Amino acid sequence: MSMQVTISLPEKTYRRAKRLAHLTRRDVNSVMADTLSLSLPPLGVMVTETAVADLSNEEVLALADLQVDAADDRKLSQLLDKQQAGTLTEPKRVELIRLMQLYQSSLLQKAEGLAEAVHRGLREPMTS
Repeated sequence: MSMQVTISLPEKTYRRAKRLAHLTRRDVNSVMADTLSLSLPPLGVMVTETAVADLSNEEVLALADLQVDAADDRKLSQLLDKQQAGTLTEPKRVELIRLMQLYQSSLLQKAEGLAEAVHRGLREPMTS
């Protein structure tokens, strides 16, 4: 089921969406719908600062050690190679965006876990 929503966008954002639609040979509405769908992860994936502070020491350390699934990591590398070669299909482009967001979300969660672990004295601060 889909819902129709009317929003006001800054002109610059609309121009970027329109340009992306032109480059991918799609209409602006589908580009915007995909962008919103892909940029709003499921609530179960999101970890807020408050939630991290409420985790047990073991959970904080597990979060600090979080790794992207090996299969997802391999697939991400393959898709990035295809993108670089200019052979990425539309369905694979959507999969690449999904995997990039998963990777970014995992990195953010890992960083939050590491920051909390350092704050609690469970890990030493990283040095440069």
